[in-house]
Amino acid sequence: MAPVVRSLLETDLYKFTMWQALLHGHPGAQAEYTFVCRNQPQFPLAELKDEVERELDHLCSLRFGNDELAYLAQLRYMKSDFIDFLALFRFQRKFIEVSTEGERLCIVARGPQVHVMGFEIYVLYIVNELYFRRIGKAAAVEEARRRLQEKIALLHAFATEVPRRHPFEFFDFGVRRRYSGAWQEEVVATLAREVPQYFKGSSNVWLAKKYQLVPIGTMAHEYLQSYQSFGVRLRDFEKAALEDWVQEYRGDLGVALTDVVGMDAFLADFDLYFAKLFDGLRHDSGDPFEWGEKALAHYRKLRLDANTKRLVFSDGLDLPQALRLYRHFSDRAMTGFGIGTNLSNDTGIAPLNIVMKLSSCNGQAVAKLSDSPGKTLCKDETFLAYLRQLFGIAAPATPA
Repeated sequence: MAPVVRSLLETDLYKFTMWQALLHGHPGAQAEYTFVCRNQPQFPLAELKDEVERELDHLCSLRFGNDELAYLAQLRYMKSDFIDFLALFRFQRKFIEVSTEGERLCIVARGPQVHVMGFEIYVLYIVNELYFRRIGKAAAVEEARRRLQEKIALLHAFATEVPRRHPFEFFDFGVRRRYSGAWQEEVVATLAREVPQYFKGSSNVWLAKKYQLVPIGTMAHEYLQSYQSFGVRLRDFEKAALEDWVQEYRGDLGVALTDVVGMDAFLADFDLYFAKLFDGLRHDSGDPFEWGEKALAHYRKLRLDANTKRLVFSDGLDLPQALRLYRHFSDRAMTGFGIGTNLSNDTGIAPLNIVMKLSSCNGQAVAKLSDSPGKTLCKDETFLAYLRQLFGIAAPATPA
């Protein structure tokens, strides 16, 4: 059977944008990324160990092709020295380990951050595809096609609604937890053909290149979390990360992620300077309506016209929820919707809830204090408690 990874270009755009920023700003950082499955799979993921090992061997044999490097180079925010780095780059097998603990599959990438940060997305879709090769059947793809047509029909019905101030635009964010590479490609090709007025791009750079779509993405949690270990005053880590991003991209890629230590703490740091420099904000946890209202109130407080800003929603979205959010906000701000699993893995079979997150950087734990308690990640409870105290965030209630 063909290897899962088809190209090193087949990863999320924000991996490249964060990679470039960290290569330029903190090339010596050491990091650890840890794989976690948050839900119960249909069979023990430990059974996939040998197959995952083989797929990682294949991944570490790949290089970027000249046409792929040329594609990245024509993105105006990609710099020539980073393209030169990618021309030489290969993943090093010594930096990633696969093991088992009982029924659990354990994967840890550990080493120089600029060499290990890229493993995340490939590991996630390798595990997904191997998993669904075992339990999926032809009927699952047929069901997925039926559901995709329902989504397209919903968009055709939506087209009859009275236009609002800003257009509805959504993107494919589904590479990490997709049913398979072939199915994600079919979804992207179908949406690009059937509803191009709404479907505006994909985070999957390889598919964006192949189908002449806009590659979508700016930053993820790992970028901001890394700054918890970079020697700045911990209370100022978000401001330091945002400032370095501004200096790296100087107006491009201007959507900031807000939930590394929660929306309230983020807005306390997101002053007039940053609010003017960034084009908008991305939601990834907590109630999206409450989050959006907080964002709009913050822009009003700063006397900025939110109609010049974009609110991007990307937390477990499906199309009906995206349309509800659009109707609620689209006369007051530009919006965008990144839909992941519900596009690339909506088959009737429960998807895996898997992540591979930055767990430490430069020898110390890092944390994400999400607006959704179940998404909080940190392996050091003492550091987590200190971070909560520093940012005035209450610990979640302990069940009685």
